[in-house]
Amino acid sequence: MTRYEQDIVAWANEQAQLLRAGRFDQLDIAHLSEEIEDVGKSEQRELTNRMVLLLAHLLKWHYQPERRGASWEMTIRNQRKGIFRRLKKTPSLKTDLSDADWWDGVWEDASAQAAQETGLAVFPDTCPWRAEQVLETDWLPSAQ
Repeated sequence: MTRYEQDIVAWANEQAQLLRAGRFDQLDIAHLSEEIEDVGKSEQRELTNRMVLLLAHLLKWHYQPERRGASWEMTIRNQRKGIFRRLKKTPSLKTDLSDADWWDGVWEDASAQAAQETGLAVFPDTCPWRAEQVLETDWLPSAQ
């Protein structure tokens, strides 16, 4: 069993020390490259999760106007802020916002979440809103 498999934190600290010391021949290149890729994937997952939650709440807002409340509005606002922070911190994630496949997956997850939470099965197959609308600070979908 390798150090990486035994204790990833100890391994990471060790790898950082080796990097700082310029001891590149002793680095665990295979695992280092995996971990670096995982950092990017983690950022992408956070953006995706925030967008799913935002879209699910926009769907609930749109299809259940009688249940609208401060809690939903706060969730919408907080997810938008989180998305903006994520995009500011990691500008390369903006390409996801123009990726049709990414949107399809996000929409599928958001509509499934909204359906589970509302018991409704009336959501469109594709997102009816533009990315700019979804991210607009004060925009909320009108009642159906």
